[in-house]
Amino acid sequence: MIAFIDKHRENFGVEAICRTLSATERGFITSRGYRAAKTRSASARKLRDSILIPEIVRIHRENYSVYGVRKMWHAMRHAGWTIGRDQVARLMKNAGLQGVRRGRKPVTTCPSSAPDHRPDLVERKFTAQGPHELWVADITYVRTV
Repeated sequence: MIAFIDKHRENFGVEAICRTLSATERGFITSRGYRAAKTRSASARKLRDSILIPEIVRIHRENYSVYGVRKMWHAMRHAGWTIGRDQVARLMKNAGLQGVRRGRKPVTTCPSSAPDHRPDLVERKFTAQGPHELWVADITYVRTV
């Protein structure tokens, strides 16, 4: 909400934006609350996050950008940081980092080079007047291996 007000305050003014947003479902901030939030100092969590995120990015890059949350958590603890696994997961998500997953994606279809000549018997009208008049099925993926 604060970032939205910062973006549009030059065009509309803080009071007008807050007044308009108070009429909406998500509008909860007043101009006084906005100014208090802007003058408030950063929380301890934000300060610690600003220190930890570059460290997580560095360690992730040093390990060929393949470590996931669990291995990053162990690597951070090995580097001397006291940090929880869920905190590592949150910071990795904020930094846009993720581990590499093993295996390969299953091949679900073999596209045909020929055009589809099967007729559309229901002509995309999927409603029926009564029971057992229209049966439609679509099998897109059945794993066989």
